[in-house]
Amino acid sequence: MTQNRVQIVILCEDRQQEVFAVHFLKIRGFNTKNVRVNKSLEGRGSGEQHVRQHYAAEIKAHRRKNYRSGMIVVMIDADTATVEETLKELDNALIEDSQELRQPNEAIAIFVPRRNIETWIHYLRTGEIVEEEGQNSRYPKFPKNESACKPYVEQLVNQCYQGLDYKAPPSLQAACGELQRILPFLR
Repeated sequence: MTQNRVQIVILCEDRQQEVFAVHFLKIRGFNTKNVRVNKSLEGRGSGEQHVRQHYAAEIKAHRRKNYRSGMIVVMIDADTATVEETLKELDNALIEDSQELRQPNEAIAIFVPRRNIETWIHYLRTGEIVEEEGQNSRYPKFPKNESACKPYVEQLVNQCYQGLDYKAPPSLQAACGELQRILPFLR
């Protein structure tokens, strides 16, 4: 299967995550015309809750279709939880919907920035060690200028393949591992 024919669903919290994910896929050579985004509408509640509430339905729809020609990219902030706790909440959403948990042979990637996507962007922008928890773990947003993250997304694509620096936040290291988990399904 070629990357240009892969149907991709991005389930995310907000416009910043959407821009980040779409640009990442575009740099990787995916045809972004084949992308459908399911994100929380601004001012309509918690983005994290939106992802949790729609996760099981998106997985069910993916499994009903010929999922060999598609993939799902999920982006959900861990906020003050851990990456593992956030993944467990998504597992619980599948269990509550009487579905199997995500299987290794499914092209379903889950990216969990801890505290939020701005933590990753700040690290990629500055190269500084970032705090993923605690008082100093809030980094600036790019309101109405979400595409300002694109140069840093390009850096991430290169770093994921060359190996992240030791200063990279653990949640970003896990994301690069998650990418490696699904790449074999896209060739």
